[in-house]
Amino acid sequence: MAGWSHLTRASRCDILRIRMANTVTALKRVRITERRTAVNQTRKTRLRHGIRKMRRLLEAKDAKGATAAVPTTFSLIDRAAKWGIIKKNTAARYKSRLTIRLRKLAAA
Repeated sequence: MAGWSHLTRASRCDILRIRMANTVTALKRVRITERRTAVNQTRKTRLRHGIRKMRRLLEAKDAKGATAAVPTTFSLIDRAAKWGIIKKNTAARYKSRLTIRLRKLAAA
């Protein structure tokens, strides 16, 4: 798929459907992949928005709001790691860095 970067995700799946072996299972795998891709995209977007919200609160020096957002943000990060959207070490790094920034803000 190196030369397919100019195509949208939907058209790539259409090409895969045409080029793949014409077996029922191969076509089914394409359908499943399309569904899983949509789910994973939604989950990744939700994760990015949650982290972005937390970072904006920290940048705005809103300690109260950031403290309130910690459980939901950390829950999103943990679930993303569980689902395989991000790796466990990446999740730990995100949580660690957010916690460090929150502690610095609370101490100031």
